[in-house]
This record gives sequence, structure tokens and C-alpha cells, in this order.
Amino acid sequence: MNFEVPLVRGRLTRRYNRFLADVTLDTGEEVVAHCPNPGAMLGLKDPGLPVWLEPNDDPRRKLRYGWRLVELEGGNWAGIDASLPNRVVREALEAGHIPELASYSGIRAEVKYGQRSRVDFLLTEPGLPQTYVEVKNVHLRRTDDWAEFPDSVTTRGARHMEELAAMVAAGHRSVLVYLVQRTDCRRFRLAGDIDPAYAKACREAHDAGVQILCHGTKIGTDGIDMADAIEVHLDPAS
Repeated sequence: MNFEVPLVRGRLTRRYNRFLADVTLDTGEEVVAHCPNPGAMLGLKDPGLPVWLEPNDDPRRKLRYGWRLVELEGGNWAGIDASLPNRVVREALEAGHIPELASYSGIRAEVKYGQRSRVDFLLTEPGLPQTYVEVKNVHLRRTDDWAEFPDSVTTRGARHMEELAAMVAAGHRSVLVYLVQRTDCRRFRLAGDIDPAYAKACREAHDAGVQILCHGTKIGTDGIDMADAIEVHLDPAS
């Protein structure tokens, strides 16, 4: 997934109102950028962090910049745009880069299912069960090389777990894909202290037959692509 135009670097002044960020560009210009992430963004919204913005000249947009990346220590990166994982996963599905899902050629996005939800992708292939694929954006890291989800309470996420499990009970296949938008993580676990209800719902869905995958990402100022699988730990004692 390539960015549409070259990104520009700056320093974060503050992130506020969930969807806005003040940034001082390396040129000295102070700008307001759209923050495409309603989450807590723990550790990724501290003043002074080097950030990368995507400029645009679209007259329909209120802001000329969109926040895309945080530059981390040790040459690492984090992607903060919560809308990008679906694009990255779609490209990986189309290219057959997710081995567990490579047998499917039919890919439909945003399909209604369950009680009141839309699944990110519905995969179909003659002779195979319909597969419901939900994608979750991950960019929380608190200790060592652990990626964690969620970074805030998500009742919607817990409902998704229940509905994915219901699809398995109906004879279909359900797969949850966590996409880690960080390059400094090698393991994944649930942040049960942040949202115990979500962690419980996720473990119950897994016990009910929902398959759980996690992949890292290759991140640079030119774009974001799916990387290798990351080991998943669902046990609360992990």
C-alpha cells in the first residue's frame, strides 16, 4: 500500500479532539493535521515525537495534511492511520500472501452479517466454506516486544467476536486478523487490563472455532505492506 504523495516530516505539538493534531514541520511551518485514529494512541501522541504527514491539495478536504506515521527509536516506525490495515490486508489477500486464506479468489468488502455489523471481508471459493474476515489495527506496545490490543475499551470489538463465533456455529469459517502497525514488535497478546470484556470475548470466540492470525508490517515513508506472521498469545498468563 503506497502513499499517494511523498510524506513530510515534523514534530508533534499536541493531539486533541481525537481527530486533530498540531505539528511543526521541519521547515518551521505550524500546521493542523487530521488524525485518522479515534483510539487512545498510548505512547504515540507525546509532544515532540517525530511524525510524518501526507499533504493533499483536495479542495473538498478541510485540512491539507493527514497524519500517517510516527518515527520511533532504533529506526523503527509506527503507523497511526486506523483505516489503512483494511487496505493492506486486501492487497495481501489479492496477492495470496496470507497462506491460511490463499485458496480464496472471491473477495467482498463491508458485507452485512450478524445482528447489526459489517464484516471487513467475505471470502468465497467453490467447494470451500464462506469465510468471514475481521481486521483489527494494532499499534500499542508497552513492554518488551509485545504488541497488544486493544488500547482502549471497545464494546464494538467484543460484539464482533460474538458474531464471528456465530458464523462458525452456522457452518461457516471466521478469521480474525490483527495487523500490527509497528516494526518493533515480535509477539502479540490481549491487553486484558485495558478491556477485560474484550479479552474474554476474544478467547471465547477462539474456543468456539474462530481462527486468529497476526501479521507485522513493513513501514516506510513510501508506504505500508504486510510482513511475516507474529506469534499470538491468548492465555491471560502469557
